[in-house]
Amino acid sequence: MDRYVVAGNPVEHSQSPFIHAMFAKATGQVMAYGRLLCPLDGFEATILRFADEGGRGCNVTVPFKFDACQLARRHTERADLARAANVLRFDADGWAGDNTDGAGLVGDIQGNAGVRLAGTRVLLIGAGGAAAGVLGPLIHAGAAQVVVANRSVQRAAALVSRHAALARQTGADVHAAELSEAGDAFDVVINATAASLQGADVPVASAVLREGTLALDMMYGPAAQGFLDWATRHGAVGRDGLGMLVEQAAEAFAFWRGLRPQTAAVLAALRDKLTAQ
Repeated sequence: MDRYVVAGNPVEHSQSPFIHAMFAKATGQVMAYGRLLCPLDGFEATILRFADEGGRGCNVTVPFKFDACQLARRHTERADLARAANVLRFDADGWAGDNTDGAGLVGDIQGNAGVRLAGTRVLLIGAGGAAAGVLGPLIHAGAAQVVVANRSVQRAAALVSRHAALARQTGADVHAAELSEAGDAFDVVINATAASLQGADVPVASAVLREGTLALDMMYGPAAQGFLDWATRHGAVGRDGLGMLVEQAAEAFAFWRGLRPQTAAVLAALRDKLTAQ
């Protein structure tokens, strides 16, 4: 049986096994999917061992997306632009890396939340692996402005620089900012930091929101609740990362198996599952 895992640290909270089990059943694919905890200093060795034992591929979560990209011999265009990979496929002629985070995020915002990104002002909080994977797709989706705000503005500037050519092609204003100078009244605010996972406060001022702003945290469940409560208190529409998780998983499934499963029923079942816990 073909074996896949989600690899990261931490990883015990991941709902990816549930999602991919539903995808496999719906598409008639015979495969097994589990979790793989990787030591913070042992990601490469752990993944190499899994592949040697017959694994076919893996999803990659925090904090290893940059490491995963370096392990891949070939990259999709979106992984190459991000320089981060959240999906690896163990091909016989060399590993392939993809980044499905951005497609998943844009798909959830536009398809599930019903918010068109064309012409919007977007604040992207963070400049790590998660942010790197979504900046390109946000630009491709037609955002008029994307501000990348990060504790280290130099890191944010480096991420923006890699996307400068794409921004010129679409006419988007994409620039970096310090967290304290992110701006105000955005149409969409996306938290791509690990602050929620760590239980930390929201790292930007409430001025970034306006009435009706879509405020999305890439985390889900209890980890995202603080951000969602903050958004609601200031008149924004809070959304967790569960829809993004399902949509990016469907993209990963297609990268491995050659077909993209439907997502609506899986997202509904997953929300029911988490509500019942």
